[in-house]
Amino acid sequence: MGRKSTKWGKKVSRYEGKVRLKKVPAKKLVPAWKEKVWGEETTKGEERSRGEETVFLEKGQGEEEGRYQRAGRGEGPAREEPIAENPGKERVHKDQVEEYGRGQERKQSSSHVMCGPAMFPAGPPWPRVRVVQVLWALLAVLLASWRLWAIKDFQECTWQVVLNEFKRVGESGVSDSFFEQEPVDTVSSLFHMLVDSPIDPSEKYLGFPYYLKINYSCEEKPSEDLVRMGHLTGLKPLVLVTFQSPVNFYRWKIEQLQIQMEAAPFRSKEPCMAEEVCSMSWYTPMPIKKGSVVMRVDISSNGLGTFIPDKRFQMNINGFLKRDRDNNIQFTVGEKLFNLMPQYFVGVSSRPLWHTVDQSPVLILGGIPNEKYVLMTDTSFKDFSLVELSIDSCWVGSFYCPHSGFTATIYDTIATESTLFIRQNQLVYYFTGTYTTLYERNRGSGSWVRVLASECIKKLCPVYFHSNGSEYIMALTTGKHEGYVHFGTIRDGQVSFEMLPRQWSVCEQIGVTTCSIIWSEYIAASDDLELLYHIPEFIPEARGLEFLMILGTESYTSTAMAPKGIFCNPYNNLIFIWGNFLLQSSNKENFIYLADFPKELSIKYMARSFHGAVAIVTETEEIWYLLEGSYRVYQLFPSKGWQVHISLKLMQQSSLYASNETMLTLFYEDSKLYQLVYLMNNQKGQLVKRLVPVEQLLMYQQHTSHYDLERKGGYLMLSFIDFCPFSVMRLRSLPRPQRYTRQERYRARPPRVLERSGFHNENSLAIYQGLVYYLLWLHSVYDKPYADPVHDPTWRWWANNKQDQDYYFFLASNWRSAGGVSIEMDSYEKIYNLESAYELPERIFLDKGTEYSFAIFLSAQGRSFRTQAELGTVFQLHSQVDVGVVLADPGCIEASVKQEVLINRNSVLFSITLKDKKLCYDQGISGHHLMKTSMTVNVVGSSGLCFQETHLGPHMQGNLMVPVFIGCPPGKRLAFDITYTLEYSRLKNKHYFDCVNVNPEMPCFLFRDIFYPFFLIQDLVTGDSGSFQGSYVLLVVGGGPTLDSLKDYSEDEIYRFNSPLDKTNSLIWTTRTTRTTKDSAFHIMSHESPGIEWLCLENAPCYDNVPQGIFAPEFFFKVLVSNRGVDTSTYCNYQLTFLLHIHGLPLSPKRALFILMVSASVFVGLVIFYIAFCLLWPLVVKGCTMIRWKINNLIASESYYTYASISGISSVPSLRHSRMGSMFSSRMTEDRAEPKEAVERQLMT
Repeated sequence: MGRKSTKWGKKVSRYEGKVRLKKVPAKKLVPAWKEKVWGEETTKGEERSRGEETVFLEKGQGEEEGRYQRAGRGEGPAREEPIAENPGKERVHKDQVEEYGRGQERKQSSSHVMCGPAMFPAGPPWPRVRVVQVLWALLAVLLASWRLWAIKDFQECTWQVVLNEFKRVGESGVSDSFFEQEPVDTVSSLFHMLVDSPIDPSEKYLGFPYYLKINYSCEEKPSEDLVRMGHLTGLKPLVLVTFQSPVNFYRWKIEQLQIQMEAAPFRSKEPCMAEEVCSMSWYTPMPIKKGSVVMRVDISSNGLGTFIPDKRFQMNINGFLKRDRDNNIQFTVGEKLFNLMPQYFVGVSSRPLWHTVDQSPVLILGGIPNEKYVLMTDTSFKDFSLVELSIDSCWVGSFYCPHSGFTATIYDTIATESTLFIRQNQLVYYFTGTYTTLYERNRGSGSWVRVLASECIKKLCPVYFHSNGSEYIMALTTGKHEGYVHFGTIRDGQVSFEMLPRQWSVCEQIGVTTCSIIWSEYIAASDDLELLYHIPEFIPEARGLEFLMILGTESYTSTAMAPKGIFCNPYNNLIFIWGNFLLQSSNKENFIYLADFPKELSIKYMARSFHGAVAIVTETEEIWYLLEGSYRVYQLFPSKGWQVHISLKLMQQSSLYASNETMLTLFYEDSKLYQLVYLMNNQKGQLVKRLVPVEQLLMYQQHTSHYDLERKGGYLMLSFIDFCPFSVMRLRSLPRPQRYTRQERYRARPPRVLERSGFHNENSLAIYQGLVYYLLWLHSVYDKPYADPVHDPTWRWWANNKQDQDYYFFLASNWRSAGGVSIEMDSYEKIYNLESAYELPERIFLDKGTEYSFAIFLSAQGRSFRTQAELGTVFQLHSQVDVGVVLADPGCIEASVKQEVLINRNSVLFSITLKDKKLCYDQGISGHHLMKTSMTVNVVGSSGLCFQETHLGPHMQGNLMVPVFIGCPPGKRLAFDITYTLEYSRLKNKHYFDCVNVNPEMPCFLFRDIFYPFFLIQDLVTGDSGSFQGSYVLLVVGGGPTLDSLKDYSEDEIYRFNSPLDKTNSLIWTTRTTRTTKDSAFHIMSHESPGIEWLCLENAPCYDNVPQGIFAPEFFFKVLVSNRGVDTSTYCNYQLTFLLHIHGLPLSPKRALFILMVSASVFVGLVIFYIAFCLLWPLVVKGCTMIRWKINNLIASESYYTYASISGISSVPSLRHSRMGSMFSSRMTEDRAEPKEAVERQLMT
């Protein structure tokens, strides 16, 4: 089986796709290429002609003949693309092209022919071959001028971004490395000055270690002048930072988070003689988020000033750097080298760049001959370092390995999220970086760690995608363990290896004595060793076919198949087996041999975009290109298109190209193909990263190989054949993306500075840092069990100050804001209503039964419609442009296509709906264990043939591939609706009693009241929040009388405390709901359940709780709510664990009786004591009085005799004193007589 190999202009016989047209009664339709063959009309469903279609280039071909060749195409409007900036007459010479005149009208041609200016030969007519040779010299100039219409109004400007430390803001020419990961406390003092602002100065505000410094430059213009001009014309860079989700979703929450910031202008600190500004830059904070070490920074313009295309930068944390004692930054893996010697790169074979896709912050590339050097980068080779690794390079224990020699070359290098792996000879080492944002500080390695020390490792194989919270790597052995694979697991920087298969080797399982594993590929969906395919011994004989289905009945060549590797795309399930051949399969059973790839070449490695494109590098450093699902393989280098492209770049004196260059590696980044190339110019070497213009090369190759010379009167006209079946392709009716991409986005603008020039200072930038930090902190703490009254993380920030917004605006308008800055509350918010960018999203998440719909608008080439009579109708309009939808897993998702013909616009509108079938996924936690699949939309006949010219260059059209994730999307959660629960409980119970010590964050519920819980389903991405209408199981899984004494219950305790089947008298609660799980173990509840009645029976932990004061006992229940297995409306396994505070718990009878007896006894004792006290108190008082009287009388008598004796022996001068003493004694006697008389009177009464 197969299809004949065709040249440009041939028609593909059929295209395999799985679609369902609503107008067609059949369930499945196999769309065919709807292009017409020149000179004939074909009907829908007929098989296309397999004969060759020749493009005539004969000299003297007349206009009538050209019309005959284009019969059936119609005279509809053609897509005109000028091949010269100034159309006019030109003449052909042997060595040069001279301008002859202007004003010649451009002839209108069919949609498949591109007409250029009229051309004629100078002098007598030339032979046909010589004309074609001269045209080769023209093609580069003509094709280059095509883009002038798009870019002549735009300067080629580009953004420039560097990282600056907090203390180096405003310094010129500095760039810092990104390795500090902890927030810095450098801004809190500034917030204490903002006393009259909407923020709370008592809150803790921190900053980030780095700023992003932003400039831009244009060709041949000074950057300082440009930035100053941009600022004066209103230009403001907009910065979008995207945080990559971490690998270990057991430790970190899976989320797609972005923050959009507006850059603030800042004067340079250099001396300046100007009044306002000499040089300046824009700055934004460089935020850091816990759990994320890979960040993308997208810079765009606000639409004012100079037009600057958007640009993306990689800002990743480098955990392999540290500071030494002198505060200098150095590598922990080795020593940095500063001299890139040409012998390290010139003439060296390229090697693959292996890493975990979208998760590796640091990339590593080895392969430098006879040196233990590697290239390391944390910016995806925007900049890089040459590092000599600090490994011992000893080979002890490797002498039993079958290896002929040893070298210092680092052969295999693989980068993961936190760990680097290398192979030198048969030795494998790894080094774990210091990433405090991912795990504890002590997880980082101090030196390279050697693993598999007793094994002979011949090759390392990467695993491109993480799964189950871990990353993986595979090591192929030789020697004593030939036929086994060492499977490595990396989680949180910890590495472990396991030898697989566990029981029998691969050789034993396939029934052979000896075998050798060449390559190993890990497929996450399969846990067992699987025999995939028996490769034929020889390469099949294609016999002119473009591809060949391997059935076992075909003939073979004498060239033996030499397999080298296998590759599986987990999104579209395509499997490639490669070597000196290329086999492709979509179901692991039927393989197709792609005959376009020559058997004389051998594939060295493949670079994968995982979005539908694959680049192939051969042993001879040739580059080939393949669109997954198609059958044509394109040669990019060397090729005619590459010759045209390199000639243009050398003419433009581009710094990214040279006549002597060596490719080090080829890799994909953001679905674009890049090269890392070492250039030699005038004996000076340079290592650069450059884009491989795949679309441009294919377009050049198409036009240089397929053009037409037609004589129009006395002139020759050069025209290019357009094989694209459509002229315009647009996407329409795209829904808002956030619901499907699950992308959360915040917006933060800089505070307004009260300065007329608008320039910020260090304090205002530091305040900007603190505000961005606090915004992200609010996001991190928002995922709490109790739902806020308003579903927005920023609500608590401004809840108490919103009513004073006009007052703060008044202060800012009159320049009276404290600290010289004004903080606007509306500048820090979460965005829920992003609009579509008129392109399919980067990925789509589908919940159970979710649909995603969009439309494709295609303007056909020429006349592409015909009518056909059908039963029940007079005529039915049919289009010659078809769309095919290919689903990687048609058993899990389905697609429907509805076609609408717009005859008046010569266009067709295809409405496509993708829907989940509710069959292939059970239930999972939000963002966990998602199933990977994909949807591919192809315009039939457009593969590699259709290009759209933009100001950024040509863009390939007609092939759209979207990864689809089936399961519970990230950003969905279950929350306890405390607000409605309190309202409903007050309504049903006719009252509500809170605890004595009120906690607004955790209100109390009374034990004797019926508890009516309500829950919310909150979408953190779209802002939707609604009552949970599904079923759930509620379990008490822990508790304690105080928060400090909480404990988790065992599984047996959970069953006894919650199950209606419990016979041990241990139930904590019960309900009148009769619906239970299948095993009747637990109650199934919903929002319509009659409520919960608290029991706390004798063996329950809340039974007989000792009160902690004079108030009734309290208890904290740890409650788990889950819908797993009881709710079929969603793929999400909503699990919510929250604390419930119950007060007013009753006492046990024994304890109550004991307390009653003790209380009664105490009370009776107090009463008796009181009575006794009242009766005995007067006697006590009388006795005390008598004792006092006697003591006073005794004291008075002693005093009298003492004074009398003194007065008798005293002299005359002291007579006066004695008299005074006598008087004093008499008064004391009288005083003593008074209480005596009072006592006597009291006794008599």
